[in-house]
Amino acid sequence: MNYDYLIVGSGLFGSVFAHEAKKRGKKVLVIDKRDHIAGNIYTKVLEGIQVHQYGAHIFHTSDKEIWNYMNQFAEFNNYINSPIAIYKDELYNLPFNMNTFSKMWNIQTPREAKEIIDSQIAELSIQDPKNLEEQALSLAGKDVYEKLIKGYTEKQWGRDCKELPAFIIKRLPFRFTYDNNYFNDRYQGIPIGGYTKIVEKMLDGIEVLLNTEYSEFVKLHPNIADKTVFTGMIDSYFDYCLGTLEYRSIRFETEILECDNYQGNAVVNYTERKVPYTRIIEHKHFEFKSQKKTVISKEYSTEWKPGMEPYYPVNDKKNSELYVRYQELAKEEKNIIFGGRLGSYQYYDMDKVVRAALDLSGREL
Repeated sequence: MNYDYLIVGSGLFGSVFAHEAKKRGKKVLVIDKRDHIAGNIYTKVLEGIQVHQYGAHIFHTSDKEIWNYMNQFAEFNNYINSPIAIYKDELYNLPFNMNTFSKMWNIQTPREAKEIIDSQIAELSIQDPKNLEEQALSLAGKDVYEKLIKGYTEKQWGRDCKELPAFIIKRLPFRFTYDNNYFNDRYQGIPIGGYTKIVEKMLDGIEVLLNTEYSEFVKLHPNIADKTVFTGMIDSYFDYCLGTLEYRSIRFETEILECDNYQGNAVVNYTERKVPYTRIIEHKHFEFKSQKKTVISKEYSTEWKPGMEPYYPVNDKKNSELYVRYQELAKEEKNIIFGGRLGSYQYYDMDKVVRAALDLSGREL
């Protein structure tokens, strides 16, 4: 059977494109190597709680069109992301705001906070930051850097901050108001009933094959579709012929606990280097649930190796140059479109993924 489009990957990018293609009368087949749809936004129910299987996904956007588009598929609650950071026995609000500074220095006013930060920056006198540590110190001063940035960043990237490029922290958002809302976006929330239901609705009436590896499938069905939308790793498509693009991966330890409330917040970051995990997610707080049990996930950042899930591209100079070379190869491929987080080797927020898929639909369909 011949299709207009073979879509490789049933994550948000592939599913939005598939939905738009079907709406325009195209014949679509979606394949996915996993045993479930929805890619990394997949949620499943444990103890009546929607568990984010691949890490916390909080939808936020300032793009009203994208917000309205997503609201076709689910009703969103009014969850606001307000993470907490724990350093040794100290607890701080994130993002960096007056609640953070008040706790750190026992002060009350924005003027006092600015004076302390400015004096610490002046004391260090870093003119031309050579690495992430120097960049962060020149933006945040010593106290914020040592307690809230250094350990967390080193765990996240698996490298000392002195070995990381300065551009990773181009700027640090400081708020001199008592505001713990992590995002500045107007529209925020979590879909009631989980993300998987959104993708189910997007793919309604579309043929989907799970547990299906693209390279094997296409050998058996070389002419199955006129065009292919490939949302997997761009270097894997070319069999790593130019070398392997680097990623950071995450290992999750998920536990069901016999208590109704473990940490009192959905997201708690552990910023001390010697604590092995970067953060703990307590999933029930995304939907304000009150079950007798709770589900938590500890996140451990690790170096990506083949066979693991790639999460964060390491967008340093070496990898960016390698990606450009793969892009050149991609341009030579007839009837193959690369898209999504892995196809374009960049970390996208969900609203940007939806926008990119809709933009592609507008050009392509």
